[in-house]
Amino acid sequence: MTATARKRTATKQAAPQYAFRLFVSGLTPRSQNAIDHLHEYCERHLAGRHRIEVIDLYQSPELAVKEQIVATPTLLKISPEPQRRLIGDLSQEDCFIRGVDIRRPQ
Repeated sequence: MTATARKRTATKQAAPQYAFRLFVSGLTPRSQNAIDHLHEYCERHLAGRHRIEVIDLYQSPELAVKEQIVATPTLLKISPEPQRRLIGDLSQEDCFIRGVDIRRPQ
């Protein structure tokens, strides 16, 4: 393996992988905005380093209790630690970046 290939592999391994769980209540305009914003921000800032799970609480109401969801849309950052929770349609990109503590790969 060349030095360049080793460096590229090390960078990929060092880059934090982000996992998000977005809770919505049906496909309301507010829910759709949150979904669209989350996908847009992740592609812009975390391309190739993220996983998104969208959960409709109308389809899985038991998860609202389990995850203590009191309002929708609610975004949970599952990983990397620490876990974070953002409530709203994610319309402010700077709040999203600070709220989920996005770190640039080294």
